[in-house]
Amino acid sequence: MQRLITALIAGIIFGAGLVVSEMVNPVKVQGFLNIFGNWDPSLILVMGGAVVVTLISSRFILRRTAPIFADSFQLPVSTIIDRRLIIGAVLFGLGWGLSGYCPGPGLVNALINPNEAMVFIPALLIGAWIGKGVSA
Repeated sequence: MQRLITALIAGIIFGAGLVVSEMVNPVKVQGFLNIFGNWDPSLILVMGGAVVVTLISSRFILRRTAPIFADSFQLPVSTIIDRRLIIGAVLFGLGWGLSGYCPGPGLVNALINPNEAMVFIPALLIGAWIGKGVSA
């Protein structure tokens, strides 16, 4: 139960951060990605803030022998940049750029704007299903 409450609190904080930073607004995200048009650089502060928090907190977190709610850390062991990784990154970036949503902000926006979610969530699920089939 404690794990679920912690996950709920973390999710609420993450979702609130997405709303406050306007990452749930596809027009804002597309304006940031439109470097050759009417570019909106304000999301650099959001991304920069996330990088700074991660750099500082990960140093303290990884000093622990294990996470609070698990037996061990599960860190990636592969450093290989292969064709699957590149194709996945390109598809993710294209989807993000075209729609203005990546999965986290898209799901948060489903609560704010359910009409758009009726298109985004099925597309997200179909894309995940196709991706799972291709990578298997």
